[in-house]
Amino acid sequence: MPASQRSRQLPPGIREMMTRLISIPSISSASATWDQSNEPVVHALAEWLEPMGFQIDIMPVPGVAGKFNLLATLGQGTGGLVLSGHTDTVPYDEQRWHSDPFTLTERDDRWYGLGTCDMKGFFAVAIEAAKVFVDQPLQQPLIILATADEESSMSGAQALAAAGRPQARYAVIGEPTGLRPVRMHKGIMMERLVFEGQSGHSSDPALGRNALEGMHEAIGELLGLRRHWQERYRNPGFAVQVPTLNLGCIHGGDNPNRICARCELQFDLRPLPGMDMAELRRQILERVQPIAHSRALALTFEPLFEGVPPFETPAHAELVRVCETLTGHPAQAVAFATEAPWLQQLGLETLVMGPGSIDQAHQPDEYLALSQLQPAVAILRQLIERFCVHGGVSR
Repeated sequence: MPASQRSRQLPPGIREMMTRLISIPSISSASATWDQSNEPVVHALAEWLEPMGFQIDIMPVPGVAGKFNLLATLGQGTGGLVLSGHTDTVPYDEQRWHSDPFTLTERDDRWYGLGTCDMKGFFAVAIEAAKVFVDQPLQQPLIILATADEESSMSGAQALAAAGRPQARYAVIGEPTGLRPVRMHKGIMMERLVFEGQSGHSSDPALGRNALEGMHEAIGELLGLRRHWQERYRNPGFAVQVPTLNLGCIHGGDNPNRICARCELQFDLRPLPGMDMAELRRQILERVQPIAHSRALALTFEPLFEGVPPFETPAHAELVRVCETLTGHPAQAVAFATEAPWLQQLGLETLVMGPGSIDQAHQPDEYLALSQLQPAVAILRQLIERFCVHGGVSR
């Protein structure tokens, strides 16, 4: 064995890795009160991966202070497999937890802690799976990817797509799916519509321009668009087979006897694969602009965040077929959004599959069932064997 391989240091066990990762707060949030850097998590991963022979590249997220992506690459080549996860967690309500969110706690054959299933636990599983390949020649590289801010802005994944990295052939995102392969999900858009008119005494409508009445008309147009989209688009792979539009909150006016000068509506839209977000926004604007013009109202229409595009990998794709065979489960669709669209933009055949259940994510007493650990390691090892050791060649 070459001296370079003999000197390589293997990482600690899954439990020790999980304990450390859970102990490091790395919340991402649109609220500055909650938002934290993920840099300590990235450095912990690098500390384990570099001695294994992975080439480490820590990439600052442009324009976002304290946020970093990690690319760790074992081997060389133009293809290979990416095992991807996000390093951040959502905020938490400590009063509703039965144990310290930042202490890995075992009870009832489960590991409890913030990020156990969503999704710091995946990194421990992926590193455990990878360590048996450290001294094996790889035909194609294995890349472990750790991203920033998935739970808030998706800025980490967007920065990677803009940079054209990583370059590989296949990608598995380890979001909690109960180790069932997921090949498609809806997108999510959150939009803000504002009409501004002029206040006045309600006894004479001519004294003002009523923004609330304009919004009433606009809501009718939005519901009409929803009916149109639901008649046109349907995908039986989803539990809710049609795109949805939810009128989430509305604020307008200040008193019953004053003409409403300003009204704001916030709504979300969840498009199916095949629906383009820019085109949906264009259609909305096409419906509401004439209302603003006819009523002499100022109009603001803008996204609350950039949104997550819908995602779909074809059912016949090689990665889908391989994961269906390994797990014994057909690929399915889920309602939650992931970073998959940005990896797909890079040309990677992408699938979502990891240990744990989405039902435990974003909840007090988040946990990962111990029964999921070894099956997850075994599946990832078989994927590495196929796509990195053998370069995707069937054996």
